[in-house]
Amino acid sequence: MIDFFSALSGLILAYLLGAIPFGLIIARAHGVDLRHCGSGNIGATNVFRCVGPRWGVLAFVLDMFKGMGGVWCAWIPTLWLEPVSLERFLLLRILCGAAAMLGHIFPIYLRFKGGKGVSTALGLLLGVAPLAGVIGFGCWGVAFLISRYVSVASCLAAVVVGAIVWTPLYGDSEHPIWFRILIGLLAVLAIWKHRQNMLRLYQGTENRFAFTAAQRTVHTVKQNELEGGR
Repeated sequence: MIDFFSALSGLILAYLLGAIPFGLIIARAHGVDLRHCGSGNIGATNVFRCVGPRWGVLAFVLDMFKGMGGVWCAWIPTLWLEPVSLERFLLLRILCGAAAMLGHIFPIYLRFKGGKGVSTALGLLLGVAPLAGVIGFGCWGVAFLISRYVSVASCLAAVVVGAIVWTPLYGDSEHPIWFRILIGLLAVLAIWKHRQNMLRLYQGTENRFAFTAAQRTVHTVKQNELEGGR
């Protein structure tokens, strides 16, 4: 039986880990405040945009490991050699991973104003549902390359992951109904965090990701037109 305080210690540690703003730290090391650059978001995409590609990739990897680290925090109760059933252990792993994701989205260090949580959610999935995580990331990559909208790719990946856990791939006894519900709720949270992006997409003001110099030029011209019309 998992002791309440042991489980709580794992959840708190996972949240504090998830709340570490790696993107902001990386950007500040280069003299950039992400909150006043690009989209103003502290996530990897804005690091990529404002600091550079390799630093954006580093921020993505670190944020992803926050999700995996959150899942690993579920092992804390085992330090006291407490007997834990597989089902309860799976539940605690998901909850600790979710705590890390919430830490990224609502970080206590930044007055609860954080990122979108997509990369941290990927780390969570790799820790509890790796197949769904890999498929979701693959769909994200395809959608991103085709549309060049990070928000569209992220929302599509969330929908795919939320749907996959209801397929026979996760229909065995090792994945109870509450497992599917929790993963589905996390997918909904990821989509909800992109509601402003979806509104901008509807209004035609959402920014496409610029891979080339020509694309960056088009982006700059569009931004100048939007600012000039205000």
